Amino acid sequence: MVDDMAGVQRSPWLAPLRLALGGSGSVLVLVEGPAGLDKSRALHRLSGLPEAAGARRVRWRCGAAQERPETGGGPALLLVDDVHRAAPEEREWLREVLERPWEGLAAVVAYRPEELGPCGLPLGAPAVSYPPALAVFRHRLRAWSVDRVRRAASEALGERATPEAVARLHACSGGVPQVVADLLGALRADPGSRCTAADVDAAGVPVRLAELVLSRTDALALADRPVVWAAAVLGEPAGRDELLSVAGTDPAHGREALLAALAGAALSEVSQGRYGFSVPLAATAVRERVPGPVREELHGRAARVLARRRPVPWAEVARHRGAAGRRKGWLRAVEKAALAAVAGGHHEEAIGLLERTLAVPEVPARFRSRLAPLLARSAVVGLRSDRTVEVLTQAVRDPGLPVDVRGQLRLDLGLMLANQVGDLAAGMRELESAVEELGEVRPALSSRAMVALAMPEWPTGTLAGHREWLRRAAGLAHAGDNEVARAAVAANHASLAVACGDPRARELVAALPVDGPPAGCREHAARGLCNAADAALWRGSYQWGEELLSEGLDLSARIGASYTEQTAQGTRLLLDWWSGRWAGLGERCERFVADTADMPVVAADAHLVRGMLAFAQGDWTEAVHWLTALGAPAPECTRMPLAAATAGALIRLALVRGDPSGAADQAGAAWTAVAEKGIWAWAAELAPWAVEAVTRAGDVAAARRMTAEFVQGLQGQEAPSARAAVVWSRAALEECEGRHREAAGSYRKAAAAYRELPRPYAWALTTEGAARCSLTGGTEASGADGGAARGRSDGGAGADGGRAEAVASLRRCVEEYTELGAVYDAARARTLLRSHQPPQTRRPGRPAFDDRLSPREREVAELAARGLMNREIAVVLHLSPRTVEQHVARAIRKTGALSRRDLLRAEKDAGPA
Repeated sequence: MVDDMAGVQRSPWLAPLRLALGGSGSVLVLVEGPAGLDKSRALHRLSGLPEAAGARRVRWRCGAAQERPETGGGPALLLVDDVHRAAPEEREWLREVLERPWEGLAAVVAYRPEELGPCGLPLGAPAVSYPPALAVFRHRLRAWSVDRVRRAASEALGERATPEAVARLHACSGGVPQVVADLLGALRADPGSRCTAADVDAAGVPVRLAELVLSRTDALALADRPVVWAAAVLGEPAGRDELLSVAGTDPAHGREALLAALAGAALSEVSQGRYGFSVPLAATAVRERVPGPVREELHGRAARVLARRRPVPWAEVARHRGAAGRRKGWLRAVEKAALAAVAGGHHEEAIGLLERTLAVPEVPARFRSRLAPLLARSAVVGLRSDRTVEVLTQAVRDPGLPVDVRGQLRLDLGLMLANQVGDLAAGMRELESAVEELGEVRPALSSRAMVALAMPEWPTGTLAGHREWLRRAAGLAHAGDNEVARAAVAANHASLAVACGDPRARELVAALPVDGPPAGCREHAARGLCNAADAALWRGSYQWGEELLSEGLDLSARIGASYTEQTAQGTRLLLDWWSGRWAGLGERCERFVADTADMPVVAADAHLVRGMLAFAQGDWTEAVHWLTALGAPAPECTRMPLAAATAGALIRLALVRGDPSGAADQAGAAWTAVAEKGIWAWAAELAPWAVEAVTRAGDVAAARRMTAEFVQGLQGQEAPSARAAVVWSRAALEECEGRHREAAGSYRKAAAAYRELPRPYAWALTTEGAARCSLTGGTEASGADGGAARGRSDGGAGADGGRAEAVASLRRCVEEYTELGAVYDAARARTLLRSHQPPQTRRPGRPAFDDRLSPREREVAELAARGLMNREIAVVLHLSPRTVEQHVARAIRKTGALSRRDLLRAEKDAGPA
C-alpha cells in the first residue's frame, strides 16, 4: 500500500471505499503498521483516488492540536493518522463519527498497533459500537520484500547497488521502508564506485530509528531495561529463558520486565516465542548506549548461554567472548568457528572471521601460527580477498613463526597470488620457497607446492619441467600416508593427461576421489574435474568436456569450493562461444567480469569471449578493449591456451585492419610461446591466423615451417579442434599462395571437421573460405577478412555447377552468421555473395525505398553502429569511403538517429522495412 498501488487494487475494501465516495454506503478501513511503514504516505495516496475528487476530504493527525473538523452528510473522505497518539477528546469525536456514520462516509484510520496500550483497540476500551451498515476492514501494512528493497536501492543508487548490499539492506532494516530510505540517503551521499555490504554497515543507525528505540527503552523502569539490553547484546531473536539468563534477572522479575518491554514496544515477539527487535539495526543503537561494564557482563553471560546450544554457534560465542574481554576464550572460539565453517564448506565465512581476528595486533604468535594456516587454506578454496593477501604477506615475514608453518603459509599465499591475484612471478617465487621450507618435514605440503608448480597452463616452465615437478610430488605423496596429498597429485595428473592427449586421460579422470572421506580430497577432485573439463574443451572434446564441467560445478557447489566454481563458470562461457550459444552471451560475460573484477585470472575467459563477440559484431574498438584492457591480464600472467587464443583474435584484427607486419610480429611471439611449452593442442585458436599473417607478411617459408611443426606436435594425440585447425592453416597457406583449387578442398575438409565437433562459427568461416576460393576465377579474392592477395585462379570454379554450389554455400554462411549475430562476417559474406550471384531481373530504374533503408544502407548502418570507421566499412564491403559516407548520412536521415552509434536502436524503433 505504500508505494505499490497494485497491492491496493487487490484489497477487498477498495471497491466499498469507492462506492462510499460515490455516495453509496459507508466504510471504515483500519490501517495498521509499526513505525516506519509509511502509513502517512498510504493515506496520502488514497486521497488521490479519482473518486475522491468530488468528495469532501478531511485530513486529521491526532495529537497535533488541530481545530476539530466539521463533519456532516454527503460523500466525504476522512483520513485520520496517528490514532495511537489520540487525546481523549479526539477518541470521543472519532467514536461519535464511527458509531453514527452517514451515507457516503469513507473513513481511513491509521495507527501503530504496538503503541495502542494493553487493550490493543484503536480507540481504547470499550470497543466502538460499529453500526451494521458500516463496512469495516483492517489493512495490515507489511515490511518490504528483498525485491522491493532492490527496486528502491536501484532507484537511489543505480548500478552501484550490489546484490550483497541489497541483501544487507533488507536484513538490517527488517524491510521497514523508512529505515531503508534513511540508509539509502546516507549511502547516496557517498559517491563511491560500488556499494557493498560493508558500506551498508558503515552507514550506521539512522537518527529516526535510534531516537525511537532509545526513547522506548528509556520509558521503561530502570529495573526492566536489562531485558532490552540483553536482546541488543545478543543481536538476534532469542527465547525467553535465554534472554532472561543473559539479562541476569530471576525468572519472576524477568517475566514482568519482558512483559513491560513488549507493552512499551521496546521489544517485539519477532517469531513465536522469540523476542528481539523487529528492525535488527535497532539493536546496535541500544547496545552502544549500554554502560561499558554492564555491556561486558552481558556479553560474558551471552557467551555462556550460547555455548550450551547444540550445535554450538562458535562464531557468535567468539564475538561475545571477545567483547567480554576474554582473550584466550575468544581465540579458542574463533579457531573452533573457523574449523566448523571449513568442515561445512562455508569458506567465505571462515575467511571473514579469520581476517578480522588476525588483523588484531595483540593476537599472540602461538595463536597466529594456528589461525593463519586456516585462513590461507580457506582463501585458496574460496574467493580472493586483498585483505587476506595482506594478512598472509605480513604473516610469512613474522620471524617468530616456525619454519614449517611459514612454508605452509607460503604455499597458500603462492596459490592465491598465481591463481587469483594474477601475479604469477610472485606466486611462483612463494611456491618455490615453500618447497624449500617444507622440505621433508611436511612432505604432504611440500608435495602440494610441487603439484602447483606442475600446472602446465602457466606460461612459465616447459612441459618436461612440469612433468618432473609432478613426478617428485607423486613420490612424496605416495611415500607418506596422506590421502589429501595423493588427491592433489591425482587431480593434476588427470588434467595434465587431458591437456597432452594422453590415452589414459579418461581413466585418470574417472579415478578422481569425488567421494573421498576427507574434505580436502573432494576439493582436489572438484579442481581436477574442472581443470580436466577446461583441458578437454581446448582440445575440442566438447561433449566430454561439458559432462566433466557439469560434474565439477556440482561438486564445487556442494563442498563450497567457490574459487573452483568460478573458474568453471568462466570455462562455460568458452564452451558457449565455441558451441554457438551466443544469445545473451555478451551480457553474461560482462556480469562475470564485474563479479570477478578483483580476480583477473578468473575473469580472463570472459574477457576473451566478450572480445571475440565484439569482433564478430563489427565493433573492433570494443574488441581491442576487451582483449587488451579493462582489467584483462597481461600475456605473461595468462594461462597458455587462453593467451594463444587471445593472440589469434588480435592477429585477425590486425589483418582486417591492414597491418600484416604487426600481425606477423604477434604471430611469431605467440607461436614461440606455444612451441616452448610443447602442448600443441593449445595452438588451435592461433594457428590459422598466425599462418596467414606470416604468409601475408612475405615469409612463406616460415608459414610452411609453422604448419609442419603444428602437424608434428600433434602426432599420436586426440585433439579434434587442433586437427581441424591444421587443415584450416593449410588452406590459408594455399590460398595466400594462389593455389585456390587446393585451398578450396582444404577449407571444405576443415569445415567438415568443424561441423562434426560442432563449431558453427568456425564452420561458417571455413565454408566461406571454400566458397571464396571456388569463386575466385581469374581475379583476386573478394573480402576475406585478412585474406591475402590471391593470384590468378588455377581453375577451381570453372564449371557452372561448382559456382552454383559455392554460391549456395555462401548463402548458408550468411544465414549462419546472421543467426549467430556475427554482423561483420554476415556483411562481408553478403558482399561476396552479391558479386557472384546471378542478377535479379526487375523493372528499369532505381528501386524506390522511400524512407526505408535499402539493403546496402542497412549493412553500412549495422557496421557503423558497431563502431567501424568509414574506411574500415569500405574494406569490408568493397566500397569507396565516399560511398560509405553517403550511405551513413542517408541512414541517419531516414532513421532519425542522433549519431552513428544510435543507428541500430533507431532502425529497430522504426520497425521493419
